[in-house]
Amino acid sequence: MTEKGAEKLTRKTYEKELLRLQTELVQLQEWVRAEGARMVVVFEGRDAAGKGGTIKRVAEHLNPRVARIAALPKPTERERSQWYFQRYVEHLPAAGEIVLFDRSWYNRAGVEHVMGFCTKEEHQLFLRHCPIFERMLVEAGIVLRKYWFSVSDTEQQERFRKRLEDPLRRWKLSPMDLESITHWEAYSRAKDEMLVHTDIAEAPWFVVESDDKRRARLNMIAHLLGSVPYREVPPPVLELPERPKSTGYERPPRDLQTYVPDHAASL
Repeated sequence: MTEKGAEKLTRKTYEKELLRLQTELVQLQEWVRAEGARMVVVFEGRDAAGKGGTIKRVAEHLNPRVARIAALPKPTERERSQWYFQRYVEHLPAAGEIVLFDRSWYNRAGVEHVMGFCTKEEHQLFLRHCPIFERMLVEAGIVLRKYWFSVSDTEQQERFRKRLEDPLRRWKLSPMDLESITHWEAYSRAKDEMLVHTDIAEAPWFVVESDDKRRARLNMIAHLLGSVPYREVPPPVLELPERPKSTGYERPPRDLQTYVPDHAASL
């Protein structure tokens, strides 16, 4: 756990360690592919807690054909009539795949419960069924890791303010996000109840202190790597072939094709 008031990492230290960890993530990816393993990583937490930024760093150098992000939109009318876990099952990994859930089936324990998008009975049913569902995943051989990103109320408020003022990040802020400010204690109680029911031995929760985004990213990635007994998979031996000699091909005149204007030349 990070002590409150701990000194923030310098950018140089952060970037050096992040690159090392991302290199290890590539090794993890190659092990998953070679072993035919199936891995699910669940990212949950408060709004503006840093989940998205961490997911971005985890996936940044991975092969999108192996590691993909599942960020499901609000359910359709048809999906609302299904068994609750059904729409998530469709996104589980096949052999040799990693799925990063940017929010997951735990929506029912958080926003749906707090904002009244599900009934009390549906919420209680979820708390009973979720441990069973996750035990099934683990017993089927899926490597399941669950991370809860924790952020203080003051830091969340500051991040919301920055998003509101930044045109590049304004899209990250929704009316539902702002509702989390006025429902702070309700979300806290919902999270506590969720952990009581779903922090199980087969699939425990790991809390990431995320007031310091850099430290949170490094801590989460390092923990994930340390929790999986992967090994280095030697890459295939590749050699660049000699470029064959020209057989007389000539490129068509440039004026026969439409080129993108050189905007950079005007800078």
